[in-house]
Amino acid sequence: MALGPWADTVTRKLGYHFPLAVKRGYHMHYGMQEGAQLNNWVLDAERGYFLAPMLRGVRLTTGAEFAWRDAPKTPVQLTRAERVAREFFPLAERRDEEPWMGARPCTPDMMPVIGKAPRHEGLWLAFGHAHHGMTLGPVTGRALAEAMTGEKTVIDIAPYRPERFLV
Repeated sequence: MALGPWADTVTRKLGYHFPLAVKRGYHMHYGMQEGAQLNNWVLDAERGYFLAPMLRGVRLTTGAEFAWRDAPKTPVQLTRAERVAREFFPLAERRDEEPWMGARPCTPDMMPVIGKAPRHEGLWLAFGHAHHGMTLGPVTGRALAEAMTGEKTVIDIAPYRPERFLV
């Protein structure tokens, strides 16, 4: 089961109560003012934004917002980040109709849940990767496939075992 921020909806029905929260982030694409060029990404950790050159222009991303998974969008961070990013780089018009928002599932220890479901034979879990799901998905999939077939896993998945949250 790899359902991202919706994993708790299904696992609760199976009697599990994983402490899954959601960090949300926002993205927006912008044009560049005439003569401007961005050749590399820029991270402003102090002010909380990231700029990256993309095919559609420059993508501005924000830090994390803790909110309910299905809560309405509140792109306040994006508005603030846009204002300070414009001080650094000559962004032009917004190219998206509305900001993209991603819901990123996370656990209190910020480590994913990976492993065999303790009370359901044949059910394996893989969720809670926070905002690293796209990056860690392939290695998680490989490790789960190896564990399911009894092979030595490419990484030790014991620290991510589901039992660490079960009472």
